[in-house]
Amino acid sequence: MYQRPKLPDLAEWLDSLRAEEPLRRTVLPTPRRAGLVQAAVQFVLFTVTGAKWVLALMILNDLLDLVDPDPFAPETSWWIVLGIWVVVVSPIGRLGIVLAATRLLRRGITPGEHPRGGRVHLRLWTLERIAVTFGMSGFTGTHWAARYARVLGCTVGEDVILHSMPPVTGLAVFGDRCTVEPEVDLAGWWLDGDVLRVGTLHIGADARVGTRSTVLPGARISDGAEILPGSCVTTTVPAGRRYAGTPLHDVGAAGEDWPAPRRGIGRGWNLVYTVSLMGLAALPVLLSIPWMLMAYYFVRDDDTLNAALGHMLLVVPIATVGAVVMYASVVVGLVRLAGLGIADGLYPAWGRVAWCVWVTDRLVRSSRVNLFPLYASLATPGWLRALGARIGRNVEASTVVTLPRLTRVNDGSFLADDGLLAPFESHGGWLRLGHVQVGERAFLGNSGILGPGRTVPDRALVGVLSSAPAVAQPGSSWLGRPAIELPRVAETGDTARTFEPPRRLVLARAAVEACRVVPIVLSALLGAMALAVLDEIDFDFGLGMTLAVSGVVLAFVGVLACALTTVAKWLLVGRFRPGQHPLWSSFVWRNELFDCFVELLAVQWFVRSSPGTPWLNTWLRSLGARIGRGVWIETHWLPESDLVHVDAGASVNRGCVLQTHLFHDRLMRLDHVRIADGATLGPNSIALPGSTVGTATTVGPVSLVMRGEALPGRSRWLGNPVRTWDQSR
Repeated sequence: MYQRPKLPDLAEWLDSLRAEEPLRRTVLPTPRRAGLVQAAVQFVLFTVTGAKWVLALMILNDLLDLVDPDPFAPETSWWIVLGIWVVVVSPIGRLGIVLAATRLLRRGITPGEHPRGGRVHLRLWTLERIAVTFGMSGFTGTHWAARYARVLGCTVGEDVILHSMPPVTGLAVFGDRCTVEPEVDLAGWWLDGDVLRVGTLHIGADARVGTRSTVLPGARISDGAEILPGSCVTTTVPAGRRYAGTPLHDVGAAGEDWPAPRRGIGRGWNLVYTVSLMGLAALPVLLSIPWMLMAYYFVRDDDTLNAALGHMLLVVPIATVGAVVMYASVVVGLVRLAGLGIADGLYPAWGRVAWCVWVTDRLVRSSRVNLFPLYASLATPGWLRALGARIGRNVEASTVVTLPRLTRVNDGSFLADDGLLAPFESHGGWLRLGHVQVGERAFLGNSGILGPGRTVPDRALVGVLSSAPAVAQPGSSWLGRPAIELPRVAETGDTARTFEPPRRLVLARAAVEACRVVPIVLSALLGAMALAVLDEIDFDFGLGMTLAVSGVVLAFVGVLACALTTVAKWLLVGRFRPGQHPLWSSFVWRNELFDCFVELLAVQWFVRSSPGTPWLNTWLRSLGARIGRGVWIETHWLPESDLVHVDAGASVNRGCVLQTHLFHDRLMRLDHVRIADGATLGPNSIALPGSTVGTATTVGPVSLVMRGEALPGRSRWLGNPVRTWDQSR
């Protein structure tokens, strides 16, 4: 309808659809034996993670021995501690393990089509879990990323800049001086029903792939081409051209607004990046050590387990809050310091300004995980101000990512989940930065992008999975990439429940949000319990046994975290039902509190390591989601779980959101989302409330199924918003 607003054009298009023969396709469920392989792999990786916990325990015990010698306490040689650190924590050690695993598992992974849950699929799943376990994403944006790509088997040219993860398939070619911006999906595979599609990616010399884009298997981006942010590359992009959107559109010549490419990367910054990435990774642990020592002094003289547990229940909440406040303060200080070197303009992609941007981006992104309760709350505007952003009154902001120094948000605006503001752009060895502004009572939707130098005007709306246009009028509404203007009538409700809440509602919301400390403390108690159990095993049976059973301990803690999250869901919100709720209502606040349990307990302890597994499906069912047999789900983003239906044999790829609510005009509207038998939601796609993806239907990557749309069975769709998928493009 958006592409054919005139009735004759729409009727002609509908007739052409009716004339097409539906696809004849039967999608088989994921085989059960795949879960057995995944269980074995996950147990090994839990044990590897357990080795890191044992390392932390050894360091803590050795530090305690320095300040309070105890002849009966376990003590480990610092040489053993150093050896374990080199193997499982240092960049060289992690790359070595990944190299060995890659050499073992990459055999037989070739371009083409393979069965879902088959040998090739499970090898790819294992390689990606290994990358997550060893924190390979921490290398992005540094010289280590190109080295990691080479370890995987990719062909990497000179002066390549990778701000995103290379494919574990090793089937990629990165030409000289090409640039890949953050959050680009280069996985090189995706699930289409019960078919795994694997292919080689080719990114040519001096090419640029914009942030949050997806490059599909078999795609080729020719020399000097540009892919603008949020796009989906499905085929060949001609040399020297600029493309945007899903599906791609030619929007002009590449490089017109960039200076001549720089040759050569300054190697002098390599050491700075190496020290920085290790320091930032260790920061939460280092800041927790003083509080762990404080907890130890409370329990060191306890003679019984009950006495120790009593003291732990008293001291852990205090220590946890103290550690969180200390970490937040350090993040604010570091972001503020780095922000002094950030301003509008063009800079070398390697240098002082680029390093300041990298540090800021890394800290802001990590704070969304480590300080999740500060987001989507009354505290969020104050937090963003502390980081250096200029935030007006009565602003609502969720889990946004931004360069705070370059961000201005005016009174009454709303920034939805995963909004991206003021991202840097990089091309030809250059880095571009620019201020952004969100006008009064404007709205930036879920996964929306507000690029450098752009503005969302007053009362304007940029929809879900959309990019702000270069020029827009106040009160206008935009959807898609590239954005198209849509007519919209803003809904008006009780302003006391939307924009102008009375003091009593503010205090009530603050009281509910104060309860977000509960999942933080529960997570800390689980961590303390795990350390206590490992310490006891070390004391009784020695280091070898402790390492051997550490995976079992962490798996048990993970299951317990998921169970606590499920209990919290049913106690806090009960069963989700279709309807509408204003922002300033108890339901919305309790729903956000439940989300804190999800992210701080279930995701951190278990779910992040379990995409595509039967036990992820089991946990989602415990939250009320209807998940059929043989379903493959790689996402936990099912916000209102009772409203989600994923029928037998369906595939929900990585990065997808089954978006059961919308929040424009500060009214939360909830409705069902259904993925029918054997249907597919491609990587990084979103299905909006009231939508249905029909039986054996495929929605391609980076696509948006609009609110209330029902896609017919056995058809193929791609786009933002979706349209029939012409696979010749």
